[in-house]
Amino acid sequence: MTMILKVDAVEPNVSILQRAAKVIKEGGVVAFPTETVYGLGADCFNVVGVLKIFKVKNRPPDNPLIVHICELQQLYELVEQDTKIAEKVIEKFWPGPVTLIFKKSAKVPKEVTGGLETIAVRMPSHPVARLLIKLSGTPIAAPSANLSGRPSPTKAEHVVEDLYGLIDVIIDAGETPLGLESSIIDFSKDRPILLRPGPATIEELKQVIPDLEVPEFLLMLEKQPSRPLSPGMTYRHYSPNKPLILVYNEEQLDEVFAKYPNSVIICPEEYSHKFKNRRILVLGRLSEPFTIAQNLYNVLRSVDNLPVSAAIVLAMEPKGILFSVMNRLKKAASEVVE
Repeated sequence: MTMILKVDAVEPNVSILQRAAKVIKEGGVVAFPTETVYGLGADCFNVVGVLKIFKVKNRPPDNPLIVHICELQQLYELVEQDTKIAEKVIEKFWPGPVTLIFKKSAKVPKEVTGGLETIAVRMPSHPVARLLIKLSGTPIAAPSANLSGRPSPTKAEHVVEDLYGLIDVIIDAGETPLGLESSIIDFSKDRPILLRPGPATIEELKQVIPDLEVPEFLLMLEKQPSRPLSPGMTYRHYSPNKPLILVYNEEQLDEVFAKYPNSVIICPEEYSHKFKNRRILVLGRLSEPFTIAQNLYNVLRSVDNLPVSAAIVLAMEPKGILFSVMNRLKKAASEVVE
């Protein structure tokens, strides 16, 4: 039976979170909120607990996990590399939605890193996540708290949909504020490389890391690397169970509608007037693009609860946070129409 613990997102009750921390210490798994999405956590040094994450999610074993910390000192026991190269990023973005990759310490089990010699680490800013890590007395390895391939959870209800009865505890602190997984930067190579865009935009990151490399597979829809270099890089992700068709060219819409007559349109509020005679799910507002990022997974999940056979989503200009949104939509789409 899964225990659901409700806490305030800003001032969480310590005694309630101690119950969840006890589960972590004993090798169990706990779903908890971060500022990005809900994570499914276990003690990163407990192989039994870590393997439960993979089993519960049906996650491929070569897909590495992100390790969450609550203080900088924990970073130094996880990595075997001078972290000064990332000092400016840490000062600017930690705690926050940026994950950094370094060469891992021998202390870190290979199961956490998918067999790689590198480790992905971040310090979340969410008060519940920070306190849970502190009370657990250990860094917490945690991918998103969903079944592999499904849209990431931004509400406790999403975790319940996917994992109730399969995990020990779900900590419910309401909706996550950012709604997209963290940006991931690899500092284990000669030059820092962006491996996953996220809430920290490329423009913001380049102000701190002018030589940040943005690979072609992020920019040009090229094939992903055959082996994951970081969490969330390969495999189809973020998808509703029903087909999701990503449309770049609006001139092709009539053809797509003919192919999928019983479909729902997913679009920003500013586009909704174009589809008055069709079922619509509004993503958010282009004038406030972070609303689109925050609503994305909730909207994708809602598709499966509608009496439709498919969802059609309109592409948006990939600038700022919408670059990260389009990255997720590309990975979620079962068909791309250009």
